Amino acid sequence: MLANLVIGTLIISATVVIHTYGLMIVTHVMGWITSHWRPNERRSRVLAMNSVVIGIFSVLTVEVWLWAACYEFLGVVEDFPTALYFSTTTFTTVGYGDVLPHADWRLLAALEGVDGFLLIGWSTAYLIAAGMRVGPFRPGEHF
Repeated sequence: MLANLVIGTLIISATVVIHTYGLMIVTHVMGWITSHWRPNERRSRVLAMNSVVIGIFSVLTVEVWLWAACYEFLGVVEDFPTALYFSTTTFTTVGYGDVLPHADWRLLAALEGVDGFLLIGWSTAYLIAAGMRVGPFRPGEHF
């Protein structure tokens, strides 16, 4: 159980760092795109939101792959494609239950679910803030 907690804490810390820097990069890319490509105000706002969504998706994908690599390394599941599928369903808290981790690593998988829940929530808050700041949404108009 201690190994689950130590490894889980390390991976969660790594995903928080990835998420922090990833969102900083997304912010810079979104700013660059909207300042350099302005066919008209409406289209640049849609482009800004598209860049944010693709950027967030990319950051979350890196985090899921990190968890999958850990599962592969530890032998939690049988192979990398299974580890990637398991990590994706666990991170997103879908949890179909068709792939189960080795009994010794169930707590680690639960920690990934909590990590994914928090990071997806953080991403949602960032997306809403971006929509209000540079996207097509304005206070009082859409909410």
